[in-house]
Amino acid sequence: MMYFDYAATCPIKKKALDIYIEAAQQFGGNTSSPHDEGTRAALLLEKCRAQIAKQAGVLKDGLYFTGSGTEGNLLAIISLARSGGKKHIITSLAEHTSVHSALSILQSEGFLVTKLPMNKNGVVSVESVKAAITPDTGLISIQHINPEIGTIQPVEELAQEAKKHRIFFHTDCVQSFGKIPLHSIKADAMTFSAHKIGGPKGCGAIYLSPFHAIKPVFPGLTHEKGIRGGTVDTPAIAAFAEAARTCLPPEKAAFLRQRLKSELNGTPIRWIEGPNEMQYPGVVGLCIPRMEGQLVMLALNARNMYVSTGSACDASSASGMKAALAMGMSIEEARQFFRVSFGAETTEDEVVKLGQALIHVAEKAVML
Repeated sequence: MMYFDYAATCPIKKKALDIYIEAAQQFGGNTSSPHDEGTRAALLLEKCRAQIAKQAGVLKDGLYFTGSGTEGNLLAIISLARSGGKKHIITSLAEHTSVHSALSILQSEGFLVTKLPMNKNGVVSVESVKAAITPDTGLISIQHINPEIGTIQPVEELAQEAKKHRIFFHTDCVQSFGKIPLHSIKADAMTFSAHKIGGPKGCGAIYLSPFHAIKPVFPGLTHEKGIRGGTVDTPAIAAFAEAARTCLPPEKAAFLRQRLKSELNGTPIRWIEGPNEMQYPGVVGLCIPRMEGQLVMLALNARNMYVSTGSACDASSASGMKAALAMGMSIEEARQFFRVSFGAETTEDEVVKLGQALIHVAEKAVML
């Protein structure tokens, strides 16, 4: 089996699993309970909170644990929008489904949402965001790394621009946390997920700046300072913190990407990517002319090679092609899109075999 779908999810790392089991066995108390067992669990929770916050470059007091990146986006966006007092939101056409879901809820409450396209390089330009700002803009939400094609958005500049206008800025860092540095992003809110870096599924986190008064989506809750209800999953959070210690080094991701390019050099296979400085190398967007990405995925699946046709959260709908469409591709072109993504366990030999398999698939497409 050769797995090339790490942008969808990563197999849990052995050390993270070991930590999960140990924490589940030895820290079984509810972190909100005032007895000794609860206190022990609470101390572990706060240690993990501090560790994850440090890696993300945010303040520990603003980090809240959630059940997923999706839940994190929903809570962060709805909370910020309702707290700002303004009714206009700027985002992009290529955001994760959970972002669009949150915005749909807000639209039903009277918010106006502007969804910006990407340019031909797969990037939401700072200029387009500036042009979209109005006196009633209260929130800007732009992802850090696009999960379909891996382009890195200019979130540092966007956060600075938002601050100038006293606008909340949120960025979805689910694909970037643990992979590239986040410390230079001075955002009001950020979203993270454990399973994208080899932690357990069902665990994530959001950062909400403690310098702002945020209205919780569900008032009256007691856990996580009222931001997110439910007993905290301490073992999963401990495993999340452990998984964040070691991720795919950008240098290895770049090497694997270049190795695949070398294998596919001279073929009709099209790369959907941004310039090097705006591209995360661990996510690869590709198209084979005259062949739908779904057929490419199935052909590779028969060889025990696993890629995807976009975000796993959109696998049953056309929205899995959001990035391609946001870049101006036609529906026919977008249907040819498929994604390859690397992880810490990906080997050079696997990438070479994938390249050879893709060449074989492309040769079949030419004969159609």
